[in-house]
Amino acid sequence: MKTTAIITLLALSTFASALEKEKFRPLFNGKDLTGWTGEGYVVEDGSIVCTPNGKNLATEATFAAYILDFDFKLEPGTNNGLGIHYPGFGDGAYTGMELQILDNYADKWKDLKDYQFHGSMYTLLPAKKEALKPAGEWNNQRVVVEGPILKVALNGKSILEANLDEISEKHPKHEGVKRRSGQIAFLGHGDKISFRNINICEVAPPAYEKAVKGAGYKQIFNGADLAGWKYKSSGEPNWFATNGILKHTGKKGEINDLWTEESYKDFTMVLDWRWAGMGEKKAQPVILPDGTEKIGPDGKNELAEIEELDSGVYLRGNSKSQINLWNWTCGSGEIYGYRTDGKQSPEVKAACTPKRKTDFPVGEWNRMTITVKGQQVSVTMNGHSVIENVTLNEMPAEGPIGLQHHGQAIDFANIWVKRD
Repeated sequence: MKTTAIITLLALSTFASALEKEKFRPLFNGKDLTGWTGEGYVVEDGSIVCTPNGKNLATEATFAAYILDFDFKLEPGTNNGLGIHYPGFGDGAYTGMELQILDNYADKWKDLKDYQFHGSMYTLLPAKKEALKPAGEWNNQRVVVEGPILKVALNGKSILEANLDEISEKHPKHEGVKRRSGQIAFLGHGDKISFRNINICEVAPPAYEKAVKGAGYKQIFNGADLAGWKYKSSGEPNWFATNGILKHTGKKGEINDLWTEESYKDFTMVLDWRWAGMGEKKAQPVILPDGTEKIGPDGKNELAEIEELDSGVYLRGNSKSQINLWNWTCGSGEIYGYRTDGKQSPEVKAACTPKRKTDFPVGEWNRMTITVKGQQVSVTMNGHSVIENVTLNEMPAEGPIGLQHHGQAIDFANIWVKRD
C-alpha cells in the first residue's frame, strides 16, 4: 500500500458516533482563574463573575472540535457573550464568533434585532427565543462545535443549529466565521453575570479503524492513557490523554519529550496533530526551497514575523533525525538537523526542506505520514508530499519514536504505525 493511501483509510466518521464516548474535563477549577486570561472578572462562591470592568476573559488554550457545557446566571437586563474560535485579538464578535448571552425578558432589549437575543450568532444567525430561565436562576448551556457544524442547546432544548460554511458564503466579509479553531471566551460589557461548572469534551479527528487495521497498522496511542510511552517527569503532568487526544500542556521546564517503549526499524507512521495554544511573535529566517536562508538587500538574513510554535517527531531515538512540526515559513516536515548541517551536501539540504507549506491554519488538525526505510525518509502532510526519499546518513538502524516538547501546547491523535 502506498503511504498516501492511509489518508483515505483514516476517513472521517460521523461526529455523533464520537460523542458516544463523551469525557468532560473542567476548564474552570472553581477557585481561581488559572488557565484563563483577561480583565474584569473575579471568582466568587465557586463561580466566575463579570464585574463592571469586565471585558474579554479567554482560555489560554485553543480548541477545534469540542462540546462545551456550562451554567450561567443572569441579572436583570444583563448582556455578555460566548466567544468561539476567538484568535486572541480584536472584537470577538468579528475576529471570532459571538453567541449572545442576554436577558431576553428585559424591557430595554425588546427592540433588538433577531440575531441579538440569547444564543444567537451575533450579526449572523438568530436562535430560537425559548428555554431561557428568568434572571436570578441558573441556566445550563451546551455548545457543540465540529468543523462547520455548530449547535447550541439551552436547558436541554435545541435553540440553534448552523453550518458555518454556508453562513460564511452569505457573509464573506466576516472573518471570524471562516475560522475553525481558537480560544473560548466570555465577552463582557461590564454587566454582572455568573458562570460555573465550565467543562469541555474535546473530540479527536476520528479514524476508520477497521480499514487501518486491515492495512497492517497498529495503534500506538490508545486514546485513554500513556500506556506504551515513557518520559522523564518534572513532577507536573505535562503529558496526558483525554478522549482520544494526547496533549502536552505547553508548560516549559526540563526536557520531557515522550518516547515509545518499543523500538522500530523500517516503518510507516500516521498521526494527527494540532497546536493547542498561542505562541509568541518572533522574527525567524525565511527558508528558500533549496534549504538556504534568504538574504536581504543589506546582506543579512531576511526575517519574517511568525507565531513561534515548535515540536517534532524523533525517528529511531535520534534527535537530529527529527521531522519538524512548526510555524516557520517553510512549513512542517522539515528535517532541521540535516538542513542546517554544514557537512551535508546542497542536494540533501534541499531534500530536507518541504516542497511546499501545507499546514492548515494554526489550531486546526493536520494529518501527517512518515515513511522510514533504511536511511531514507519521506513525509506527506495533509495529502501532499513534502519530503521525498531523503537519505539521513547518521540515522540509527533502530530506535524508539519520540514526540518533542518544545514549550508550546500541542495535541496528537490517531497515532498508528506499520512495521515494514
